[in-house]
Amino acid sequence: MNRFLAFLALSFIFYSSALFAQGVDSERLAAVLDAQAAETRARYGYRHPQETLEFFEVAPGTVVVEALPGSGWYTKILSPYVGPEGSVVGVDYAQEMFPLFGFFSEEQLKAKETWAQDWVAGTADWGIEDGAPISAFVFGSMPEEMKGTADTVLFIRALHNLARFEGDGQYLTTALQNAYDVLKPGGVVGIVQHHARQDMPDSFAAGQTGYLKYRFVMDRMKQAGFVFVGAIDVNANEADQPTTDDIVWRLPPSMVTSREDPELRQAMQAIGESNRMTLKFRKPEQE
Repeated sequence: MNRFLAFLALSFIFYSSALFAQGVDSERLAAVLDAQAAETRARYGYRHPQETLEFFEVAPGTVVVEALPGSGWYTKILSPYVGPEGSVVGVDYAQEMFPLFGFFSEEQLKAKETWAQDWVAGTADWGIEDGAPISAFVFGSMPEEMKGTADTVLFIRALHNLARFEGDGQYLTTALQNAYDVLKPGGVVGIVQHHARQDMPDSFAAGQTGYLKYRFVMDRMKQAGFVFVGAIDVNANEADQPTTDDIVWRLPPSMVTSREDPELRQAMQAIGESNRMTLKFRKPEQE
C-alpha cells in the first residue's frame, strides 16, 4: 500500500505535461460531460470522468476500446468526445463465461450470442450527434484486422469477474492478451478497479466480491507485457471499508443488500461508491 501511495505522488508530477503531449482536449471533454443526462452527471462526484479520461490520455480522433460497456455510461461520453474522426469499440465477456455466474436465464444466455451486433444497433437510439463510429466484439474473438489499431483500452470496473473465473477458462489472461494485441505500440491501458485493502485476505479479493488487490493487478499487467506508468487517487473512497462478509454491490448504485432495509440503504448511500484504484499502463513502443 505504501508503494501504491508513492506511485500516486510521482504520477502527479508528470500529469499535466502528458495531457498536452497526447492531445487531450479538456475543454471539449468538459463540454461533453456538461451535456450528459442528469442521471449520468449525478455520478460524477464518485466517478470523476474528466480527471480519469484525462489521466488515461484519451483524446479526440483516437480509437478507444472499452471493456464491458454495459448500458453505455462511459460510451455516451467517449463517443462525442472522441468524435467522428476516432472510434469506440465495446468488448463484452466471452459468451462461455456467462453461465458461470449462475443467475442468467436461458433467454439471457441466448441473447449473448448476438450481443456485439445488438449492442451496436442499440447505440443508435442514444441520439448522439457527431459521435464516433461504434463497433464491438467479445473477449477471445477479436477480429484480426483490429490488431495494432487502438490508442487506448479501458477496463473500468471490469477486471474482477475476469479474475474470478480465470481458473475456469483463462478469461483474464485472454482479455489482457486481447488488450495487448489491439493496442498500437505505446498505447495506454486505463484501469479503474474496486480496490481491496492490502490487509484483507486474498480469498476476499479474488474477484467474487468485486474487489481486487493493487498488487494482483500490477502483477497480472506485468505478466501480460504492460509497463506501469502511474496512478492517481481521484476515485479512491476511504469511507468504503468492507468486511470479509461484504460485496461491492452493497454500495451505490446497486445496493443489492439493502433493498428491503431503509436504514441499511441510508448507511450505504452515506458511504458512496466503492474505493477504486486508478492505474495507467502502456504497451511498450518496441517489443
